[in-house]
Parts: sequence; C-alpha cells; structure tokens
Amino acid sequence: MRGLGDLEAAVMDVLWQAEEPIKVREVLEQLDTGKKLAYTTVMTVLDNLYRKKWVDRELHGKAYYYEPAFSREEAAVQALRDVLGASADREAVLMHFIASVSDEETDLLRSALRKKRIRRR
Repeated sequence: MRGLGDLEAAVMDVLWQAEEPIKVREVLEQLDTGKKLAYTTVMTVLDNLYRKKWVDRELHGKAYYYEPAFSREEAAVQALRDVLGASADREAVLMHFIASVSDEETDLLRSALRKKRIRRR
C-alpha cells in the first residue's frame, strides 16, 4: 500500500477486517507477520498511523480503541490518485494501466464509466 511500510499495511489489514474499533492487544493478537512482535511495537505503529491520519482512535478508560479512518477501497483510490498526480503524462499512465487490465476488469471499467455519465445528467 502506497505510503505505508509492511508492518503498517499489516496493521491496516487487521483494522479493515475488524467489525468494530479494537485495542492494541487485539491488533497484536490478530497480526500474522511471521515474526513475534512486542506490544510496544504495535502501539508505536498504531500511533504513527494515527499521526498519518490513517486511523482514528478513542480513549476508553486507559486504552485507546483504533479503527480505520477510511475504507480499504478509499485507500486504493487515493493511491491511484497519487500515482496519476505524480506523473507528467497522465494519459500515458492511464493507457499503460488499460493495457494491463483483464477482460473482466475492462468490463468493470466500462460499467463504472457508464454509471458516472448517468449520474452527471
């Protein structure tokens, strides 16, 4: 995920899968990185994600409960916008992207563009 390290992305995956805000300990228990992580490591990662505005948090008693600030899909859209914005030739980026998509993805793109046109009317 653009702008996130591997551990930050793994933490975001846990948060996106959670049905409600969760504590640091719950994130730690659900993380599957292949490495044993310290509670303080996960707490630091969540604090960094909060400062980067990727997560929201609320204090309940002595513990913060964390939840994503936006959906996985919204994050993907922002990553795409960042890639387009960083290019001097947006048309070339889009053309390379279109050349790389499957037939099913092509159908999805066409459908989405039709829906966008209908909404504009």
